[in-house]
Amino acid sequence: MGTFILSLRYTGSLEDIDAVLPDHAAWLKGNHEAGHFLGWGRKIPREGGVILARGESAEAVAALAASDPFARAGLATVEVIEWAPAFLDPSVAGLQP
Repeated sequence: MGTFILSLRYTGSLEDIDAVLPDHAAWLKGNHEAGHFLGWGRKIPREGGVILARGESAEAVAALAASDPFARAGLATVEVIEWAPAFLDPSVAGLQP
């Protein structure tokens, strides 16, 4: 099981993003409940977001990222970055594979 950073970059207007936001939030929560997502939040300035994820492979996580309502609507692109933490503070140590 690998650890990944999903970096979302909005390609649509914030008005369009806000219209799809409830579906995106439900997608995030569902994937958290399924054990795929560990955390998420907006980038500042509001030009996208970041999701911390776990998955079997980069391909599997990329397929999951492609199911994001923002991506499906053409409102965001997602970069999947596999991450091998060398150090984590004990408060987030659960991220280590």
